[in-house]
Amino acid sequence: MSVKIRLQRHGKKGKPFYWIVAADARAKRDGKYLEKIGTYNPNVNPAIIDLDIDGAVKWLQNGAQPTDTARAILSYKGAMLKNHLAVGVRKGALTEEQAEAKFTAWLDEKSGKVTAKEDGLAKATADAKAKALAAEKAVNEARIAANTPEVVEDAAEDATETKEDSEE
Repeated sequence: MSVKIRLQRHGKKGKPFYWIVAADARAKRDGKYLEKIGTYNPNVNPAIIDLDIDGAVKWLQNGAQPTDTARAILSYKGAMLKNHLAVGVRKGALTEEQAEAKFTAWLDEKSGKVTAKEDGLAKATADAKAKALAAEKAVNEARIAANTPEVVEDAAEDATETKEDSEE
């Protein structure tokens, strides 16, 4: 039996939400699965991915083949790296402690990058709001300026007419 790690679609039309599952390759896309490994929500920026890394590594070591998208998700969360390090430990290239240290260092670096991206997105959103507010203030000031001179001119014309009437 060939096992695939793939995405199983859930959610509404236009609002996809995926489960990351290990399933028989012959099963339907949204059909029976062997184990649910995690979830993937692409509707937010950055996408939310909850993954049982140890469960994914277990399936990878048992021969499960991830689809292209599932492979990208597993790689992003570090399951592919952890599987690679586990193979190195089995072959004797490094010890369990060294593998865990490498994986922890990678996770720290990755979390720093994700935090930087989130901060950049938050700053860009704040800048966009500030620009929109400044543009709205400029439009409002232009409207006030456009309406104010008319009132002043009318008052000036009334004053001129009053002076002309009093002179006569």
